[in-house]
Amino acid sequence: MTNPILSNWTTPFEIAPFNAISDDDFAPALEQAMQAHNAEIDAIADNPDAPTFANTVEALEAAGEQMDKVLSVFFTVAGADSNPAREELQRDFSPKLAAHFSGISSNKALFQRLADLWSRKEDLNLTDEQARVLMLTHRGFVRAGGALEGEQDARMQDIKARLASLGTSFTQNLLADERDWYMELSENDLEGLPAFVVDTARAAGQEKGAKGPVVTLSRSLIVPFLQFSPRRDLREKAYRAWAARGANGGETDNRNISAEILQLREERAKLLGFDSFADFKLESEMARTPDKVRELLMQVWGPAKSRADADAEILTQMMQEDGVNGPLEAWDWRYYAEKRRKAEHDLDEAALKPYLQLDRMIEAAFACANRLFGLEFAPLDVPLYHSDCRAWEVTRNGQHIAVFIGDYFARGSKRSGAWCSAMRSQAKFPKVQAPVVINVCNFAKGDPALLSYDDARTLFHEFGHALHQMLSDVTYESISGTSVARDFVELPSQLYEHWLEVPEVLAEFATHAETGEAMPQEMLEKVLKAANFDQGFQTVEYVASALVDLAFHDGDAPADPMAKQAEVLSQIGMPQAIGMRHATPHFAHVFAGDGYSAGYYSYMWSEVMDADAFAAFEEAGGAFDPERAKALEENILSTGGSREAEELYLAFRGRLPGVEALLKGRGLIAA
Repeated sequence: MTNPILSNWTTPFEIAPFNAISDDDFAPALEQAMQAHNAEIDAIADNPDAPTFANTVEALEAAGEQMDKVLSVFFTVAGADSNPAREELQRDFSPKLAAHFSGISSNKALFQRLADLWSRKEDLNLTDEQARVLMLTHRGFVRAGGALEGEQDARMQDIKARLASLGTSFTQNLLADERDWYMELSENDLEGLPAFVVDTARAAGQEKGAKGPVVTLSRSLIVPFLQFSPRRDLREKAYRAWAARGANGGETDNRNISAEILQLREERAKLLGFDSFADFKLESEMARTPDKVRELLMQVWGPAKSRADADAEILTQMMQEDGVNGPLEAWDWRYYAEKRRKAEHDLDEAALKPYLQLDRMIEAAFACANRLFGLEFAPLDVPLYHSDCRAWEVTRNGQHIAVFIGDYFARGSKRSGAWCSAMRSQAKFPKVQAPVVINVCNFAKGDPALLSYDDARTLFHEFGHALHQMLSDVTYESISGTSVARDFVELPSQLYEHWLEVPEVLAEFATHAETGEAMPQEMLEKVLKAANFDQGFQTVEYVASALVDLAFHDGDAPADPMAKQAEVLSQIGMPQAIGMRHATPHFAHVFAGDGYSAGYYSYMWSEVMDADAFAAFEEAGGAFDPERAKALEENILSTGGSREAEELYLAFRGRLPGVEALLKGRGLIAA
């Protein structure tokens, strides 16, 4: 009987047949897929014919179809709907996959074919896209250790296998801490909480099997609890648990894991001839060097810290007026900031939230994509991996463009955060394939589901990533969609957030959950006026995390990451009442895998561009200017990694921006 993962998928648009796949199918499917992939690689490496772009690079592009099927399905469910069986499979798969891909990158016969092509690149008569794919493929093999020999080669493979296992352990430890902790609330403890927080706490209590409402470590519940609970003792207990994720001792403690990861990354970089892991990582990014990253972050840190310090004085005074003596603490900031927002902007999140229905915000994201790029979205009735998921067919002018899947609600089986991934990426070789793209979020469930303003911004952010995947129009999958420099990949997502704040978008789609009435003009104006409220806090918690990440990887790896974290925060004068957005033991961006290691700064690097890019629309015909939308699609959204990121941005805007646009956009300097 054919394994359903490896069968020909006869589902609509060849979406994975989730209803036919069981956890028992993954291990045998992976073994079969790895064998098939190895056979394909051996055939390329051992080809007696002289290397050509077709028989080597294009052959590599075409190889691994079965692997793509297995890994796309498995990692989708492992991240968004885990269970003990899947966690065990992930622990088993990590070293196997690391060894498998290391074996490919260290295949000397294969590397020699690529090196031969690279040495003759000027004589191969390649298209611009083919030349780019050759460069990236060759560089990828070199950076993976393909040119290493003997003991160095063997050591590199050991390092990559160990890093894969450690990243999996880090992720699973964090998930366990987030899943297992909760704080029960009595009916008296609910006093002062808005109805939407109470409803979320009751639903969380039911999920946990508790006798009543609970606070969990899901961001969609703990953040509003910290914002609204007048009980300082409960806020402190909840915040300390949130901040301690991954640092509670015992089997789920991530501190030693993070130290070993940093040591192995440094060794890996030095095997490849780099002074530090940051030098290695940034070589292929827009920033290029650690110094340029530090320069950007410190340009932002000064104004952000000044704003946060001034805000802290105001919040401390408010706290003292409540009869609370002593310093403002991290579990106080959100509570008093929310009170201040209500006082200064007359904006109450509890009153705002009914206007931000999840379904209406999805409609808003779709409607903006329709006006900008002509995309249309029709619901699809197909089996998916969880009952919370929804799917849409994406078309343009009647032509199929993509399948889009949304998985929006928090649950214990889902890792925290929000992300976009492609179960299948766009390509035209070796066959034409349309993308299947997923947005995964962690919003609170409700009837109807209501979002905070930050939640709505997250929805638009992830949909910006989805557009980058869906509008991709390149030949080769390796440069498709979001396969771009890490510090460029956040540009489309952060840029798309701006459309949420377009007044006509909110006026149309921010309608009240009960009455259906549009958001009153007065409230709309307050929302837009308060958009930069508390930016000192938000910028400080982010930049502090980015500076710690950079310090971890720029120079010798610290033996004690927690001590290094404390040292960096002391050096920059981290305000006492603000915690890092991601402290080391739960910094999954950096330690769950290599994605954002030495790269957490990327959001801010991209934000420098996104503020400037949206200004291009405003300088033209407004947010929906058709010429700017066309230029954005042609030069950025459709091009994937087919050219250098800097070249793509210059083609769109005609120049590179400075940090001033970002500082003005965040309200940290006068506009």
